[in-house]
Amino acid sequence: MQFEKLKMSKKIPAINAQAEAAALARQQQLTKPPGSLGRLEDLACWFAARLGSPAPAMPRCEIFVFAADHGVAARGVSAFPQSVTAQMVGNFARGGAAINVLASLEDCRIEVVDVGVASEEPPPSGVRNERVRAGTRDLAASPAMTPEELTAALGVGERCAREAASRGAQLLIAGEMGIANSTAAACLICSFTGAAPDAVVGRGTGVDDAGLTRKREVVQIALARVAAGAGAGAEARVEAGIGAGIARQTPPAALRILAELGGLEIAAMAGFYIESARHSVPVLLDGYIATAAALAAIALEPGVLSWMLASHRSAEAGHAVALEALGLEPLLDLGLRLGEGTGAALTLPIVRAALALHGKMATFGEAGVSGAVSESL
Repeated sequence: MQFEKLKMSKKIPAINAQAEAAALARQQQLTKPPGSLGRLEDLACWFAARLGSPAPAMPRCEIFVFAADHGVAARGVSAFPQSVTAQMVGNFARGGAAINVLASLEDCRIEVVDVGVASEEPPPSGVRNERVRAGTRDLAASPAMTPEELTAALGVGERCAREAASRGAQLLIAGEMGIANSTAAACLICSFTGAAPDAVVGRGTGVDDAGLTRKREVVQIALARVAAGAGAGAEARVEAGIGAGIARQTPPAALRILAELGGLEIAAMAGFYIESARHSVPVLLDGYIATAAALAAIALEPGVLSWMLASHRSAEAGHAVALEALGLEPLLDLGLRLGEGTGAALTLPIVRAALALHGKMATFGEAGVSGAVSESL
């Protein structure tokens, strides 16, 4: 299967500009000085444009955690052994992980999806079995996935988003679990933005200085391998970077990068984001790994960007690089680097507050309060 033959179907719908304009007008009439609620005002209008209502209620949210292993883990790029992925999947299934706790606080449906855990055993009860293969290949030595495997992983994410939309979900979060996936994410961020590994590669699970050096070397080896195989034309596209124009990355080139350097769970997240946008369902982006998947999704379908909201800025330096390339300003910066969808879940109370203020505050007319004095007086 050639990457040129893989085509995205269905157009990404536009946001509702009329609902957004009505929401902006309402903000000017609420009993407060204009702009006094800061980004909460912007947040309310952002959701109005995507939920199609001038004063939307809190959207129904679902969380998916995609899990897979990475062959590059054998190079010692993580502080934890690969077996931790399967162990954590069991922890998710039992409700013992951080994302389980946060999902319960907001009464969010959560689904754990095994896209490629390296285990001879089937996933535990309660975990969705969508295993494409038992982990990727070592991306420093060969393509992480074949075109067929990439297509299958993208399809997993697409199905999950499509099913959530059919259940009435109005907001989606994708989390992840996979030992060594920060190495794959670093490779993708470097490839899609043109940033140097030193600016992108971080400590991930907490590797020491020697581990960080080794991790950077592995990323450099992987990038050099792909550049050598792609030719000068591909190198020029990487130098231009998404920050210089997302459309410069052709879909076949983006698919090739994702197959060469990505992960099964990262590909599933990219498919998840694309399908969410196709169904007019906004997504809250989580951290470092999630944003690497977002870069891939937008390289495949630039219109997806309009449906993405950045929840937080990770402690991983490369996350800021990716967010800048996307032009997204996150809502929070709490020094998080856990993943799982935790940063995105933490912003749900802020979204709830922004929409409640927007919809339930009285206008100047309703409250009998004089509005702002015109500047022309």
